[in-house]
Amino acid sequence: MGAQSMATSSQPITEERRLAAFVHDLRRDQIPEDAVTVVKQILLAVAGTAVAGAGEEGCGRLRADLLDRGGKPEATVMVYGDRLPAPSAALINGVICRALDFCDSMSAGLHIGSSLIPAALAAAELRGGCDGREFTAALTVGAEAASRMNLKGEDYDGFDPTGVAGVFGATAAAARLLGLSEDQVLHALALAFNRCGGSFQSNVDASLAVRLIQGWVAEAGLTSALLAKSGFTGPVNFLGGIYGYTHLFARDRREAGDLLADLGENYALKRTHFKRYPSCGCTQAATELTLNIAGEADLKPDRVESIEVRLPPYSFRLVGHDFAPGDNPRVDAQFSAQYCIASAIVRGGSYLDHFRPEEVGNPEVNDLASKITVVNDPGLEDGRGYTSAGLTVVTTDGRTYSKKLDVPPGNPGNPLGDEEHMSRFQDCMNYAEIPLPTDQAARLVDAIAALDDIDDVRTLMRLLVVS
Repeated sequence: MGAQSMATSSQPITEERRLAAFVHDLRRDQIPEDAVTVVKQILLAVAGTAVAGAGEEGCGRLRADLLDRGGKPEATVMVYGDRLPAPSAALINGVICRALDFCDSMSAGLHIGSSLIPAALAAAELRGGCDGREFTAALTVGAEAASRMNLKGEDYDGFDPTGVAGVFGATAAAARLLGLSEDQVLHALALAFNRCGGSFQSNVDASLAVRLIQGWVAEAGLTSALLAKSGFTGPVNFLGGIYGYTHLFARDRREAGDLLADLGENYALKRTHFKRYPSCGCTQAATELTLNIAGEADLKPDRVESIEVRLPPYSFRLVGHDFAPGDNPRVDAQFSAQYCIASAIVRGGSYLDHFRPEEVGNPEVNDLASKITVVNDPGLEDGRGYTSAGLTVVTTDGRTYSKKLDVPPGNPGNPLGDEEHMSRFQDCMNYAEIPLPTDQAARLVDAIAALDDIDDVRTLMRLLVVS
């Protein structure tokens, strides 16, 4: 991609320049339709979680702080409709989109869409609008750039993949929509490299930093593109340089060429996950197994003698600790295998309402959670990813039910169907503190489905504001 423009340049064709050319040159008609389908699913997922998440803890405070700071009214705050400087709008919108942790994800914990969409929409507003085909191309290069930068759990070793890899996606999309030259795209990505960071300790400690990291990534992506457009330069060997990405984050286990193999031919973004249940990706298999066994055995809380759930080490470190709700009970619950399993049995399902702070303290759920043992099982980490699980339930009458699941629903190889994607979206609409009117929600869904036909994508932002 972009070979002609690179060939005429006096600069060597590095992997970094290959990535910049891909971001700059990719046309909508070059994108396979199965990749476009995933991009639209990301957009639908993020649109739903934005509406549902706008009333969550921290969002109102951050909105008030940013409004108090003021500045040029360049871009729109989702749901509320305020106008803020574009980087500030990207920041608050990223936080809103991630507030419920029900957006798209990718092993080993990368959340792309909740930074990509806010950065792209803010850039589109700064630009004065664009049509749906150009917006689709921008979202695609952004999602693909982030996917290509994504690493394995052992490489991250506690870094938050969203903060490390996600920033390249937000930057790529913003750079494309702001009309940067190929060299400027290169420098935008290079500047973004210096913003990589964030720790999974934020998740383990159930802090609001989880959603703030998502917002910071959106803000950093847009800001990196704007700075590059105004002439700031970054380290152009940001991938393969001696202190580049593959050294600092991939720990010299990969080369830059490995990250970009078959770029523009095979789309890594198709590895995106869409959660069936509104909790951490590492709890999806355990929740699915629980509901399967509960259905087969007509399992009620008072029939449970004990439960053992086995998780691979990466998942165990994130969600295997003993459940103890603290200052942020929603996040505590979302990142607890014990809670997710107990709640699924007590309530017969797993929906956003089940993770409301007032619901997390349910005594029946907490009593059942105390009967659940989480085991660190390295044998489950077999190269399929970090989302498998095994579950054994022993009932009070001495019966044992045991199941294992390698690929939970919503993961590549076990994708959600169209109805399941709509069910996720509807759960968000049902939960929202500030809901969209029913007809407006329907128009938003239709606009995303017909994204190519939109004359001005600022229509999407108008549909995301509750009037």
